[in-house]
Amino acid sequence: MTGQSPRDRVAAVVVTWNRADLVERILRAVDAQTHRPEVVVVVDNASTDATPEVLDRLAGELAVRLDVLRLPRNTGGAGGFHAGLERALSTDADLFWLMDDDGLPPEDCLASLIPALASYDFVGPAVVAEGDPSRLCFPIRVPGSARVVHRLDDVERASRDGVLPEVVIPFNGVLLTRDLVERIGTPREEFFIWGDDVEYLWRARRAGARVATVVGSHFAHPATDDLGTPMMFGRTTYNHSPSDLKHYCMARNNVVNLRDYVGWLGVLAFLVKTVWFYLFTRPDRHRLALSAEAVRAGVRRDFGGHERFLR
Repeated sequence: MTGQSPRDRVAAVVVTWNRADLVERILRAVDAQTHRPEVVVVVDNASTDATPEVLDRLAGELAVRLDVLRLPRNTGGAGGFHAGLERALSTDADLFWLMDDDGLPPEDCLASLIPALASYDFVGPAVVAEGDPSRLCFPIRVPGSARVVHRLDDVERASRDGVLPEVVIPFNGVLLTRDLVERIGTPREEFFIWGDDVEYLWRARRAGARVATVVGSHFAHPATDDLGTPMMFGRTTYNHSPSDLKHYCMARNNVVNLRDYVGWLGVLAFLVKTVWFYLFTRPDRHRLALSAEAVRAGVRRDFGGHERFLR
């Protein structure tokens, strides 16, 4: 947009796969931003539905410029953000705004994030449940405590001057500085799905990134009721998914992340939680066996096992 300072030049990155209606919805929401990005890099993960035709049509309808990157195969969200952020780095943008195709940013989402980058490198909106913006889509552990909150008003009370430091939910409308991305690189494409966002956040923190949630900025996302399922008599939670693909990737990538950033005790704690959950909370022998396979793959850093679920 004309009149923007270099610090305000934004490249958005949207990753999609076989969700033509949703990608049109989010691109129209990005186009309606009060601070419109200069370009939107749309990564199409080899969609087989009407997504290519929808993107071709939108390129002629929207005010924002679309740069469509069509990949030859489905690389998941991890591969999509890896490729999309690499493409965005080739632009003159100083800020990168990342999101999946099923989210929905209100028109002031981006504009309300930008001022926080005067103090932070990696910021994000409060991710609220679509249809009930009083509820968080993903539970948040309040920094400095063991309290996990599920409602927006709890986050507002825990924030300072409208910001909750040390917490962000990637990749749901997060805004990053070019300097940070150039220092830490792009997401790990081999993760396919699940855990790539956590790894990227932990990598950023390890590099000294200042992280925060801007509570007054919101980003709607479909409710994910199985995330944070209570277990061990309510003492902790587990990220259960009914999808074998998602669970396999979650367990495998969790082992890799915990081993790299927490240590073997973190891996052991995750194993105990997994066994407990599928023995007592939601007994499932098949899921226990799949978990064991995924954990072995994580220990060996074997990232090919999920591909059988794609056939």
